[in-house]
Amino acid sequence: MQTEAFQQDLTPALTHAALHQAFAARRSAAHAALRHWLTSEDARVRAFRRSLERDDDIGAAKAVVQHLQKDASDVVVLGTGGSSLGAQAIAQLSFWGTAAASSSARTAPRLHLVDNLDGQTFRRFLAGVDLRTTRFHVVSKSGGTAEPLLHMLAAIEALESAGGGKYLKHHFAGEAGPGSNPVRQLLEEMGSPVLEHDPELGGRYTAFSTVGLVPAMLAGVNAVAFRDAGRRALAAAEAGDMTPADGAALAVAARDVGLSQQVMWTYTDRLERFAKWWRQLWAESLGKSGHGTTPVDALGPVDQHSQLQLYLDGPADKLFTLVSVPREQTLSASSTWATKAGLAAFAGRDLSDVTHAQSLATAESLRRGGRPVRAIKLHAPLDETGLAALMVHFILETLVAARLWNVDPFGQPAVEAGKLLTMQYLDAGR
Repeated sequence: MQTEAFQQDLTPALTHAALHQAFAARRSAAHAALRHWLTSEDARVRAFRRSLERDDDIGAAKAVVQHLQKDASDVVVLGTGGSSLGAQAIAQLSFWGTAAASSSARTAPRLHLVDNLDGQTFRRFLAGVDLRTTRFHVVSKSGGTAEPLLHMLAAIEALESAGGGKYLKHHFAGEAGPGSNPVRQLLEEMGSPVLEHDPELGGRYTAFSTVGLVPAMLAGVNAVAFRDAGRRALAAAEAGDMTPADGAALAVAARDVGLSQQVMWTYTDRLERFAKWWRQLWAESLGKSGHGTTPVDALGPVDQHSQLQLYLDGPADKLFTLVSVPREQTLSASSTWATKAGLAAFAGRDLSDVTHAQSLATAESLRRGGRPVRAIKLHAPLDETGLAALMVHFILETLVAARLWNVDPFGQPAVEAGKLLTMQYLDAGR
């Protein structure tokens, strides 16, 4: 199955007779489910489509980026969950979050995406930046999410303690839902710009909205090209491309035959956060009423040295999706020194040749070990087009799986109890 950006090959998985039979039984319903979602008038689905189709928000996003970057050395995006993971996945196109980030020549402020609440880490972070030239972008759909709010309040306290209280409006911007909420109230009181979060758009579906595009611009990613590519991917599905439906049919069929986990194994550093974004998308959307499978993210080739032993010789309860990119000219191993060390196979080899061979070897090892594998291969080096196509694909695949399992892919009701308990414990002084 070919798309504009990648090929999805289910053949290695469907060599398993029981899985093939279960897939065939689910496929027709999966195709119908995709057609349903593509024409659905559900306000939450329309909000996702709107995030791809609109372009009237680009000007406001650029204005916020300019506000944040003015005289700045560091820009910090404060969010959590869907308000951060999609942005991280897009920002990683620019090598943010990889070993290359710290060594790259810097022509713009350093970008930090902070999503986990740990007071020790954030204290050390704030102590290590120049607060006078550090800016904060706070993202929360509800405007009341604890983690970005607490990070915001701690940053305000640090700035005021350093004598910068009267300049807060220059240090902050944000995005929150309409109406009265804490993030919007604080930013408006400061006089800082606030983008409006679409109230119908769930956090894990926001990558193509300004929630994802502002950090993309801050990272130097072409946000317009990214959204355009996502729009084309959605249009392809509307025109009859059933690749996402077939992926969903396979994933649901895997559960039908007893495979309770799904591993997303990406073979490039710049898809590491994409896999974490997918993990949340799959888990929160589908883990309801006893349905779903446990999503696991893995990065190649490094996780060949941490997980592959289990995958090959442990419980046979997993479906594998391996995502690989084409070979590119990067760096060559020294022929002279490789030969001296008796490493003829490495002599003069480009590093990407080795990574490519490792991805092929992992897929074949899993296949020979009787593990079902789906292969996704990008047609071109990873860029805005490839990432956008992957993200639209897996959003649609998730929606289709939800309909096959008859669960609501929006919201996360089981999580709310923990939030309420947290506030009760704080109120009780625990």
